[in-house]
Amino acid sequence: MPRKPIPQDPATLARARRLRREATPPEKLLWWALRGRRIGGLKFRRQEAIGPYFADFCCREKRLIVELDGMSHIDRKDYDEQREAYLRECGYRVVRVTNNDVNDDLEAVARYIAREAGVPWD
Repeated sequence: MPRKPIPQDPATLARARRLRREATPPEKLLWWALRGRRIGGLKFRRQEAIGPYFADFCCREKRLIVELDGMSHIDRKDYDEQREAYLRECGYRVVRVTNNDVNDDLEAVARYIAREAGVPWD
C-alpha cells in the first residue's frame, strides 16, 4: 500500500515557492510544455512537495513525476536513489529527462512524457 505523504509545514511550502521562482532555463522551458494541460490534458504541478522531497513536475492523476536532471544531480546518486524509492513508496512512478534533452528537442521530451503517462500525443 502506498505511503501517505507527510503534511506540509509553512517552511516547506515557502521553499517550494522559492524553487518555482528560481527555476533554471531548462525548468522554465519544460514547464512551458507541461503547463495548461498541453500534454494529453494532464495537469502537472511544478516543485510539488511530497513528504520531505520536491518533485520537479508532478501529475497526481497519473501518479507520474518528471525529474529534470542537470548539474545538481552529479555526485548525488545515493540521495536520488533514496528519494526515488520514497516517491515509489508513495505510489509515484519517476521518469527522468536531462537538461540537454529539453534544450535540444523539447518535442521529443513531451512525446516521451505523454507515452510514459499513457496518453496520446497529438
